[in-house]
Amino acid sequence: MEDAPRGKSGEIRRVLVTNDDGVLAEGLWALAGAFLKRGGTEVWVVAPDRERSASGHSISIHHPIEVCERPSGTPRLHVYATSGTPADCVKLALSGLLPEKPAITVSGINRGPNLGQDVFYSGTVSAALEAALGGVDAIAVSVAAFEQVEYDFAAHFAVTVAERVLRGALNGEVRRPGGRPILLNINVPAVRPEDVAGVAITRLELTRPRDFFRKRQDPFGRCWYWMAGEAYQGDTVSDTDVSAVSRNLISITPLKLDLTDTEAFVELSEVTRDLLGLLGYDHLRGADTGE
Repeated sequence: MEDAPRGKSGEIRRVLVTNDDGVLAEGLWALAGAFLKRGGTEVWVVAPDRERSASGHSISIHHPIEVCERPSGTPRLHVYATSGTPADCVKLALSGLLPEKPAITVSGINRGPNLGQDVFYSGTVSAALEAALGGVDAIAVSVAAFEQVEYDFAAHFAVTVAERVLRGALNGEVRRPGGRPILLNINVPAVRPEDVAGVAITRLELTRPRDFFRKRQDPFGRCWYWMAGEAYQGDTVSDTDVSAVSRNLISITPLKLDLTDTEAFVELSEVTRDLLGLLGYDHLRGADTGE
């Protein structure tokens, strides 16, 4: 698959749009519609045929994936519904459904926030992550509300960010070490556009677990557990995504693919240097130290 061409000003010629709320989700179509309003943009929607929230980065390996093309009514819009997960959708899109790589992949717009540790479980973020693994710039977009969600502002903001990121990359304003793709997680607060306090570049809030389980018994005495959780509370002013959204700021968190803990790398190498020797395999000691 060849790379998709981009205009000199950074306009998007081809975009892949996906989500985890399903192909009929309102947020998905607000996003696709916002891209279609850019006259030269070709939009490819590849999304699950049903809700796949909190599916994480799961992929289908034990059964085939059904793909159904749906009529769109316009030559600039191509729509596919699949029986797979969000990550499956992106894999399929980049491996054959699209004639060329998209200039960018945008996942969302999710109903509900994806803040802090949510990124490890979110199908929305995982779809963007899969695109980045495939060498494509990617953005995940969420609105921090579950009821009466307004998507239009978030959609137009996401399109503007996508265009600005591509333009910045073309002009050398966005530095990408090693040429790796840009991967952003955006959370828009659940307020009217005129009440948005600004935009903040943030880091993930990973310090406080929020999940717990309620233990119950059914009428037959069998035990079951219902997972619950508490909403994120930004009780301090900090540079985290949770704090930003709690202060009505749009949070943009740059993510990266490499999960290696570089700070622990050297220390761990020293601690494990003699592991094979302790097990009686002195002749193999060089292998575990890289010698």
